[in-house]
Amino acid sequence: MHVAGKWLKAACVSKVSDLGFGFGCGSAGGLFWKDRATYGFLQPCVSAVISKLPGCLRTRAAGSLHASTPKATMKILDIPQTGTLGTVVSVRTRYGQVRRPYVSPKNRRTPAQVRIRSNFGHVLALWGRLTDEQRTVWGRAAEGYESRPRLGQSGRLSGYLLFVKINWTLAYYGQAAVDTPTERPIFEPNVVDGLVITNAAGVIELKLRVALVPAAQMVVLGTRPRGPGVSFAKHFAILGLLPAPQDGYSNITELFVARYGLIPVGRRIFIRTRQHLNGWEDLPKQTTAIVPGA
Repeated sequence: MHVAGKWLKAACVSKVSDLGFGFGCGSAGGLFWKDRATYGFLQPCVSAVISKLPGCLRTRAAGSLHASTPKATMKILDIPQTGTLGTVVSVRTRYGQVRRPYVSPKNRRTPAQVRIRSNFGHVLALWGRLTDEQRTVWGRAAEGYESRPRLGQSGRLSGYLLFVKINWTLAYYGQAAVDTPTERPIFEPNVVDGLVITNAAGVIELKLRVALVPAAQMVVLGTRPRGPGVSFAKHFAILGLLPAPQDGYSNITELFVARYGLIPVGRRIFIRTRQHLNGWEDLPKQTTAIVPGA
């Protein structure tokens, strides 16, 4: 076998660095001659394979019968795609399409996650208690409603999905479940008009400027504090319902601190609000501000 101007000896291969491949201890390989050509062979007991990729990225497969996985997230040029394929996950981001290793999430059991799982179980049990006539009504009500677009595609909701969507949302906000579909409301414009952060002698307060009293329930979402130069945030968590406004402002300090702890000076805070009515929600409205110094 000819590699980078050198002929390899016909012996057990332990490393072929010029090719960017390595074989772990205990692997078997060799070279043999036939018709003045050199051939290499590898038995299927390779314990590890490492291959170099452009940009100093590497893939590694530990143990036999395991596909290689990228050790770093990398941007790719490919057809639009999302989801898991083997040991990698394709994700569409604002920077383009990215492929990263698949990591099995930990089965965390925080109070919030336990509550959400409990709500799902409760809603699924309610669906099983409906009569066939009630399920037919939900199926008819779902006509005309489609799922959130993904890669420019969406599909019609089934009666079951519509039932879960509405009743899980009601359960999350502590409201009673419904056996019949609720009519999708037409939401008024979101009345939240910006985030105001004050720091009086070290006492930091987060307030949302509210032009009018909201006609529907207003849900507040937030992310952990970010750097002042950050202009984009994701992974918003529900903080709670918007407190009643006083003098044109709703104080959300307690909601934020209960979720993320003390508010650091000089960090950027992202807040989203969205309206909720009868199990339906509108699109969120985002506002942001930097925590000032004392």
